[in-house]
Amino acid sequence: MTNRNSKRVCPAELSGSLDNSFRRFFQNPTKILCPYIQKGMTVLDLGCGPGFFTIEIAKMVGSEGKVIAADLQEGMLNKVKNKIIGTGLENRIELHKCEETKIAVSQKVDFVLCFWMVHEVPDQNSLFSELKSILKPEGKIYIIEPKFHVTKKSFYEMINLIRKTGLDIIECPKVFYSRTVILKNNR
Repeated sequence: MTNRNSKRVCPAELSGSLDNSFRRFFQNPTKILCPYIQKGMTVLDLGCGPGFFTIEIAKMVGSEGKVIAADLQEGMLNKVKNKIIGTGLENRIELHKCEETKIAVSQKVDFVLCFWMVHEVPDQNSLFSELKSILKPEGKIYIIEPKFHVTKKSFYEMINLIRKTGLDIIECPKVFYSRTVILKNNR
């Protein structure tokens, strides 16, 4: 999804800062995602990191659903793999390593979560086009970006890029210290 040598991508070695009880208090995955994820859905957790959201999503989609935990870094995917061993969630979570410049997921999804990662992608136009191509009709994308990395101006520029792909903005929920938008496929 981005240049592996980019210093903007959070390295797997620092993933502890992405998955801890302090963060869970302010950014509870269940509270953030519960209104949008239902049993039986196929969900893409893009830039899944160490699985902070992945595991909760797997619980929400139930045994009939599926989570594609996608990341550019093998180290992050290994952290997710180690977390789910023996949890009963192994069959619901598919680990997927993205290519350098694309997600490369072929199956259609109901919902995509992009939590604090879009700002790390150099070619956002290609990202949004690819996301639209794998999104089911009426599918949704939830983009959440950190206020300390993404200015209001750059967030709105990103939204304008998204609009060009034919996705409609349906909501901008509040998430601690973040800028958010939920988009719906209009085809």
